[in-house]
Amino acid sequence: MLERYLVEHCSPTLASIKTANLFNMPYASWKELDGQLESLKQQFAEKGISLSVVRKREGTALIYVYRRQKLKEDLTKPGVAEFLQTYGYENTDVDQAIERLHIRLEKGGNFPHEIGLFLGYPLGDVKGFIENAGKNSKCAGCWKVYCNECETMKLFERFRKCREIYLRLWQQGKPVWKLAVAA
Repeated sequence: MLERYLVEHCSPTLASIKTANLFNMPYASWKELDGQLESLKQQFAEKGISLSVVRKREGTALIYVYRRQKLKEDLTKPGVAEFLQTYGYENTDVDQAIERLHIRLEKGGNFPHEIGLFLGYPLGDVKGFIENAGKNSKCAGCWKVYCNECETMKLFERFRKCREIYLRLWQQGKPVWKLAVAA
């Protein structure tokens, strides 16, 4: 079941055309899910992909799948560090930033919409979403778009095609770790 979730929700990250993806994974046994995650972490590490449980609730885990190098590049883009500081991020070191995100997710309350930056969304779209409370977007796909509509719609189409191809290959028997592209 975990492999299916990875293919359905993380194909663009596995293909190295997106920084990261996030999905909720239901589980009956935490020990079983944790064992599966540890196995996949080892297989994906050599391809530059990391997996992290950023929030755990009874029966469900929020799993963050990311390209460490791409995330590092995204977090150092102009304006990102200053924006994240307003939400208590002391710096843009990947591990420390993910730990801060984890803390914000575990706290509950308002969802930390800066998470879009950790998923590779443009800063303008993240700011637009927050400033407009999720309304008034130019269009929507994987996220709500407030800037560069045409370019982003093309990107959404690439993500859709990637997901379609990966799902077909996985259904034909190719293991998810073999679908992952080395970065």
